Amino acid sequence: MSRDQLIGVLILIGSIIGIIIYTWILFFTTEIWAVLLMKITALVAVIGVLGILAWIGYTLATTPPPKPIEEIEKELEKELKALESEVKKEEKKAAEEKTEEKKEK
Repeated sequence: MSRDQLIGVLILIGSIIGIIIYTWILFFTTEIWAVLLMKITALVAVIGVLGILAWIGYTLATTPPPKPIEEIEKELEKELKALESEVKKEEKKAAEEKTEEKKEK
């Protein structure tokens, strides 16, 4: 059995034991324990949901806004012009080399 499978089996067994203990405390003990268990369960659920919402809010508050589309278009145009000029230079250079080769022949 691999390590991952062993961990999976342990999680499965632990979960089943947790379900049994939770059910036993909720239904087969005094009301004080059952109410305490329900309060703890509700608290954990509320903390979980509000914690996730807080994390989302923090992420939204601290993430810089995206660039406007106009700026991105301008940057792309500049890059396109630069590439076009490079291609023209390379074509010119290739044409000059061909001309020199013809002269040498």
